[in-house]
Amino acid sequence: MLSIRNLSVHYGGIHALRGISLDVPAGKIVTLIGANGAGKSTTLNSIMGLVKAGSGSVSWNGEEMLGRQTKRIVESGIVLVPEGRRVFPNLTVDENLTLGAFARHDKAAIEADREHVFKLFPRLKERHKQKAGTFSGGEQQMLAVGRALMSRPTVLMMDEPSLGLAPLFVGMIFDIIRQINAEGVTVLLVEQNAKAALDVADTGYVMETGSISFSGTGKDLLADDRVRKAYLGEG
Repeated sequence: MLSIRNLSVHYGGIHALRGISLDVPAGKIVTLIGANGAGKSTTLNSIMGLVKAGSGSVSWNGEEMLGRQTKRIVESGIVLVPEGRRVFPNLTVDENLTLGAFARHDKAAIEADREHVFKLFPRLKERHKQKAGTFSGGEQQMLAVGRALMSRPTVLMMDEPSLGLAPLFVGMIFDIIRQINAEGVTVLLVEQNAKAALDVADTGYVMETGSISFSGTGKDLLADDRVRKAYLGEG
């Protein structure tokens, strides 16, 4: 269980997170939806130690994560696929994947995981010697997910994985999210595509201006009039 309690973050005079609390149960998919600037990405970056929280708690299986170095958080099993993919454009697919396993030393298992990534994303295997900067947005997103999987995460956090992708790649990415979760990886997903996110989510949280407004199962939120009007373009 990843448990966030009363998490607050300030950017100068801006109160970006206002004491939010949420739970990410092991083996589930949890999504955060909300408008730009609601605090979704700040939540993920705070969990990873990339943004310093002013107060609150982030516990993983009972251990406090706040204050730990990002490398230590990755080693504990929590990994982020950042918004914008952030692959290393001048490095090949193989080199990007190798960097994803930077905290590991089990060479045989690393190579087995590389082959698993290639099974998930055959296009990466076809182009494993190609530089990432020559890839389309969708191909770079595959690589970003594959790189994260190379660290063998227990919790995979994804920040806007479908942003800017062609519809074909959007469907593919959400299929992969389902598959990764079916293999036992817990997923915390931030996504502007509310319908697609809630379709795959066990639980959803709606964020507004740094606060959690309400939550429910993915199915219930899809049927909620407030969500339908604000995020699904209905009503």
